[in-house]
Amino acid sequence: MLDRPRLPLGDYYQLLLRHGLLRDSAPLAADLTRPVSLVSCDSKLVIPGTLFLCKGAKFKEEYLRAAMDLGAFAYVSETFYSAVPLPCIRVKDIRRTMGLMADLSYGHPSGRLRITGITGTKGKTTTAYYVKSILDAFLAAERRRPSALLSTIVTDDGVERRPAKLTTPEPLDLQKHLFHAVGAEREFLTMEVSSQALKYGRVIGVDLACAVFLNIGEDHISPVEHPDLEDYLNSKLLIFRQARAGCVNLDSEQAARVRQAAWACSQVTTFSRRDPSADVYAWDVRKEGERITFQVRTPRYERRLAISTPGLFNVENALAAAAVAEVYGIPEEYVAQGLLTAFVPGRMEHYASRDGQVSVIVDYSHNGMSLENALRSVREEYPGRELTVLFGCTGGKGIDRREGMGNAAGALADRIILTEDDPGPEAVEDICRDIAVFVTAHDKTYSVIPSRELAVEEAILNACRPAVVLLAGKGCETQQKRANGPEPCTPDGELARRVLARYDGT
Repeated sequence: MLDRPRLPLGDYYQLLLRHGLLRDSAPLAADLTRPVSLVSCDSKLVIPGTLFLCKGAKFKEEYLRAAMDLGAFAYVSETFYSAVPLPCIRVKDIRRTMGLMADLSYGHPSGRLRITGITGTKGKTTTAYYVKSILDAFLAAERRRPSALLSTIVTDDGVERRPAKLTTPEPLDLQKHLFHAVGAEREFLTMEVSSQALKYGRVIGVDLACAVFLNIGEDHISPVEHPDLEDYLNSKLLIFRQARAGCVNLDSEQAARVRQAAWACSQVTTFSRRDPSADVYAWDVRKEGERITFQVRTPRYERRLAISTPGLFNVENALAAAAVAEVYGIPEEYVAQGLLTAFVPGRMEHYASRDGQVSVIVDYSHNGMSLENALRSVREEYPGRELTVLFGCTGGKGIDRREGMGNAAGALADRIILTEDDPGPEAVEDICRDIAVFVTAHDKTYSVIPSRELAVEEAILNACRPAVVLLAGKGCETQQKRANGPEPCTPDGELARRVLARYDGT
């Protein structure tokens, strides 16, 4: 593993000075030659020689005191704490400051990686897994190490592999993972980039070899996320400012604005299922057994490709991955191999009863746009079957999802079961009542079963066969966020297997 650089305090001070982030013009009353052992924003993760960052709306002076007791010798903050006898570097914007300092403290690791950053309202995770699968097929053939991945599902940086906490980690964690990837001799890293990460500077300092813009839809619009769609879109468009190459979906809403923003990159590759002028264009999409196949044309080749992931909409994600492969010059045989063998946990996972009468699809669809796409795809792939959808909505945020998901279910499903999905501070029944307003607007009935496990049993065992059941929202997640905090839960895929085993009589 690499040794993390130990830079003097003066280097951090000069960094903030260059970026105009210092609030005070007076000289800093501190030893600028003193090496910084660690940059930390967690008062529990402090060692002697730490430069401590005071961040967060709920930050308390006691956290700074605890950091001082453990060895912090200076702090960076928007607020001066006169009762704490440590040198203070006052800044105008602690979020931007943290991103820049995190990058410096780990020696700018993104400069030694080829990083693909993927943003979009839906499809980020599936596209990230497709890209990784293509890269790994190529790297394996070259006898090189597999690529790293930072996704909503898993963090795999070559040193650590564990379930992810955030779609895009906070700056100090993110730079640590990039540093690990460099130390583990990873050449490529694929990461999901959320709108919040872009808006609040989590990815400042991260050089992207390729930025992918999948789509934009109504989501994350709330007082604690984005005030409106314009802010949401503008936040996502920031991704192109730090990328050498951009990949743009010409089929997405606001495609013209996205393409214009992408010209900040030195290279732009477009992809589409509708526009034959796209650099990567697909047509003749077919369902063939358990595979979805399509004809594709790129600047380098024309051939038929296939994905084994259910969901016709995943062709769009496959095209995005193929566009990334164009940027990197990956040979076509590895694009074909990677797409066919890719497995995405919790995304359109398929389970079936022994007699074939009940098919269960597990998908992470957790907003109106993604649920509508999943339902339309399931309806097309399983014609003539009763379509049951089971879902809920998060509590305390993303309130607009209740309208979007309720309308999607009401318009497209035959049978609707509302249940829990990270209710947090709200009662499950209250959330379901909000969703139901939009379901009933489509003259559809529904049932409410607060326990997700019991709801899955009802959805599968009492379906009118032949049936297809879509379990939406949780995917492969193993925690349910309730009022008292996260609690363990059984992933939807495991629930589906258990209930289908009961149905099969085993």
